[in-house]
Amino acid sequence: MTGNDPINTVLLKKLFSFLVVLFCVTLANAAPTEVEPMNVLFIGNSYTHMNKMPKMFEKVALSKGVRINVEMSAKSSHTFEMHSKRPEMFNKINSKKWDYVVLQGFSRELSRSPEYMDTASIPFINTILDSIYGNNPCTNVLLYMTWGYKEGYEPREEINTYERMTDAIRRGYEYVSSMYGLPIIPVGDVWKELRAKSKVNLYEKDFQHPTLNGSYLIACTVYSAIFKAPPLKAYKGKVRKRNAKLIQQTAYDFVMEHLDAFKLTQNTLKVKGVRTSMGEFYVHCEANYPRSMAIQWSFGDGNVADTSKVSHVYDKAGEYWITLKVEDACGVRTINRKVTFEEPEKPSRKRKSRPKMILNTDKKI
Repeated sequence: MTGNDPINTVLLKKLFSFLVVLFCVTLANAAPTEVEPMNVLFIGNSYTHMNKMPKMFEKVALSKGVRINVEMSAKSSHTFEMHSKRPEMFNKINSKKWDYVVLQGFSRELSRSPEYMDTASIPFINTILDSIYGNNPCTNVLLYMTWGYKEGYEPREEINTYERMTDAIRRGYEYVSSMYGLPIIPVGDVWKELRAKSKVNLYEKDFQHPTLNGSYLIACTVYSAIFKAPPLKAYKGKVRKRNAKLIQQTAYDFVMEHLDAFKLTQNTLKVKGVRTSMGEFYVHCEANYPRSMAIQWSFGDGNVADTSKVSHVYDKAGEYWITLKVEDACGVRTINRKVTFEEPEKPSRKRKSRPKMILNTDKKI
């Protein structure tokens, strides 16, 4: 064989191409070797930094197996206008490519009329959002809706009770949400739900700020809203076990029952594996990326699909990594999810019972 042999050159090229394809297929079906941690930034005031709530949320997520990094830029009693004048907040925004930024507004500011907010809030929200999207156009911005004071805010008649103030705050967040198409984390409504059905103390002595229970409720609501998964048996810190369980369940149940109402299904995917009564291994996948230009699912067994909703059947049990690629104005993003199917247990064979031995009692004496 000589180096100038055209037949051998062609064979070598084909062999090389085959090995490259084989290598790529192997990589495509293998588990991701490194999953980058999710980066989450909280921007708000004392309702955010009380009891170090962002770190509490981080520990809840970590305890549920999520790789995550959580930071905050929070300053007491700050409105959106005041935030927009903080250089350190913009420095924090520009410090990382954030996957999520959670915005929390000043309660009394967001309890105002739309006409008031159009001049007092919206221009400064614009400034903050421009900074967030300028740093990373793919960042998911969520609005953290707060709650009413325990006895309302007496100086203003329209919010002088807890109920009036809670309703006004909700309307304010809904108005901001409608302006920008932003999802809402309904902390204030979960707060209301728990307050109505339990005696768990959520308020500090000032009747405004959250106790440790209140901050834990915020953390569990944020977790439920982002991951669409129950925070049951998650990290609870110094929260009493009984209170923690009630808070976890209440937050998850309320969020899941109101996903569409608060736009929480935007930019999310669902992957659910089931084994049918006929023994088939099904996975149901759904992607909700309203601004996507192209979507592709890879099921980890060589099969792909390019529709938002799809079901796939596997030939055999096993562990599969499902990859979703979404192409939009931000570029191409890749999300991985794992499904595991186990073979049904074989019924154990019943051991044949031995005939009982009958003792002979007719012995001769």
